[in-house]
Amino acid sequence: MTAGRDRNDLRVRVATSLKSVPAEAWDACANPHAASVPSPARLESSCEATDSLSQQDTDNPFVSHAFLRALEESGCIGGRSGWSPAYLLVEDGDDRLLAAAPSFVKGHSQGEYVFDHAWADAYERAGGHYYPKLQVAAPFTPATGPRLLAADGPRTGEARADLIAGLEALRDQTRSSSIHVTFAQEPDLGALIEAGYLERHDLQFHWGNDGFATYDDFLATLASRKRKALKRERREALSAGITVEVLSGSGLTEAIWDDFFAFYQDTGARKWGRPYLNRRFFSLVGQALGERIVLIMARRAGRYIAGAINFRGANTLYGRNWGCIEDHPFLHFELCYHQAIDYAIAHGLARVEAGAQGEHKIARGYRPVIMRSAHHLADPGLRRAVAAYLVTEREHIAAARETLAAESPFRRDGRTDEA
Repeated sequence: MTAGRDRNDLRVRVATSLKSVPAEAWDACANPHAASVPSPARLESSCEATDSLSQQDTDNPFVSHAFLRALEESGCIGGRSGWSPAYLLVEDGDDRLLAAAPSFVKGHSQGEYVFDHAWADAYERAGGHYYPKLQVAAPFTPATGPRLLAADGPRTGEARADLIAGLEALRDQTRSSSIHVTFAQEPDLGALIEAGYLERHDLQFHWGNDGFATYDDFLATLASRKRKALKRERREALSAGITVEVLSGSGLTEAIWDDFFAFYQDTGARKWGRPYLNRRFFSLVGQALGERIVLIMARRAGRYIAGAINFRGANTLYGRNWGCIEDHPFLHFELCYHQAIDYAIAHGLARVEAGAQGEHKIARGYRPVIMRSAHHLADPGLRRAVAAYLVTEREHIAAARETLAAESPFRRDGRTDEA
């Protein structure tokens, strides 16, 4: 698709692969503030997600050229995956890239973590065709980040508006039913809602760094009973002679990836039948983003038995995938949650985003945070039905957040004491 050049001298076109888009130009749109690394900041005590630049991650790995290219080259997206890349690009009269969107034409609703299966089923039952649809997202990644990627400059707002218009034109050209911009943040959300998109809420659980120097400093903010429970949990997780290693960069050898992929496959097969990521992806992303990968591996009796992969942004550690070939009590919690907190404290990161779902994270010091997405439905009848549903759903999500926040393990008086 190309809209040609109009009076504002901007052009919107579609690229079906990032191979044709220079990495430097894409990343200047994806993470224009990458050099600005904020100091650790506490999540608001109300557990509301804030959208100021100090709270947002200024160097999100999942919209980077390297991450998306690894998905492409490995075949996790494209081909028969049901994720057909249709990256929207906004260029000026000198062919400079001003804005972009990680957009995909999709034939299913898998790998998104914002569930619209009920919408699809209802629309199909009414005689409509829900698929294809357009998805603007980091594939297989339930982490908030920029979605309307706009480089800094005097035409940023103009380019973002052209992206939104381009999405609607692409929806029409592909005969898609809808556009879904998931795990979005400001200013993208504000621009999308102003353009008529419907706002949807969900919950995740994030850990916030209150300037802690050690894990014990964090423990001191918890109620005594909760603090003792976590200490016991961490001891028992490693009681079978298990040791933990944290690997990044050159430590991510092919042998390490072989082991981790075996863990990932086992968990994926038990949870959803077919893991979304293949073995080649881990090699490629390890080569491209190895210094930003934090792989936490557990070893027992001379071999690795479990692992959890994280990606590091400017101020956030993102927990992504976990797996094991031996079951040990609390080992999952140790590798995915406690070790992530240890790493964030040691490296001065503001927060840990521990992935989708999981109310059990609350007891480990993670707080409920509202996640947001934006949806544009072409059919007026479907739009009215979904809009009414989302009003009720947002109310339920808000009530659930308050209920879950009340279960927090933190001391009610807000003080700390000895760990």
